[in-house]
Amino acid sequence: MSDSGPDPDEADTPAATEVMPAALDGERIDRVVAMLTGCTRAEAAEAVDRGDVRVDGRVVTKVSTRVRQHQQVVVGRAPQRVAELPTADPSVEVVVVHEDAEFVVIDKPAGLVVHPGAGHEGSTLVHGLLARYPELATVGEPQRPGLVHRLDKGTSGLLVVARTPLAYTSLVGQLSDHSVERCYTALVWGHLDTPAGTIDAPVGRSRRNPLLMTVSASGRDARTHYEVLGSFEGPPPLTLLRCRLETGRTHQIRVHLRSIHHPVVGDDLYGGDRAPMRIGRPFLHAAQLSFDHPRTGEPVSFSCPLAPELVAVLERLGG
Repeated sequence: MSDSGPDPDEADTPAATEVMPAALDGERIDRVVAMLTGCTRAEAAEAVDRGDVRVDGRVVTKVSTRVRQHQQVVVGRAPQRVAELPTADPSVEVVVVHEDAEFVVIDKPAGLVVHPGAGHEGSTLVHGLLARYPELATVGEPQRPGLVHRLDKGTSGLLVVARTPLAYTSLVGQLSDHSVERCYTALVWGHLDTPAGTIDAPVGRSRRNPLLMTVSASGRDARTHYEVLGSFEGPPPLTLLRCRLETGRTHQIRVHLRSIHHPVVGDDLYGGDRAPMRIGRPFLHAAQLSFDHPRTGEPVSFSCPLAPELVAVLERLGG
């Protein structure tokens, strides 16, 4: 009698095989499979239902199964990737700060969209990454290959991209448990009352305008830590801040700073694009990025200087 499907043990090459890092300890198997193969959670669930997923040699049949650190997860057949992969575009410049076999750190310029999405046509950073690192095609989600986090179009600075399924699962896990340190430099309107502080306010989608985010009781937990780096008497009075993300919600820093009445200079979405400081982009730069190396577990840290147009703004202010 024939089986209803191929035995994973008889497959020539498993679609994915990884030993679980500490960051994914306790994670659901369907999410792990999705991260390893770049499929959706629904497609991962179908793979589990088919018997295509094994943990430490045993077939897993429940999508709610939790994996543990050091367990080996094997996906016998790759779940179908329905979404279309972006086309590689070598004309998109990719500024590399660091690269190794597991990941690459990029210095993204302001004005470059990170990945395809609604409302944007044309090439993005992802298109340029695929031209330089074609292996990203099989890492993460098809529309966002290799991406574990993003930067807004108008924000410049550091972005880490996974080159392997192991790096992807590790980095996504580190972001989920808030162990990745991301620090930004921001110039804001006005002078703050304290030299340092924490903005702890949930962030969610605005009901008035779905393109905007806002502080909302129904939003997701969000915390931004800030410290004053310097101030300018003006006019207008301005403050240079270092902001550290504890969480990473969409537009979090911009929304949080507006909520305390100090919006980011140049931010046309959240009240910061005002005369006489119309600088053509938000003064927000991802300056530092630290995390544990996905393969070795050793801490790694990267930094990049302010974008030239932001340096020019500070020089004009006398900073």
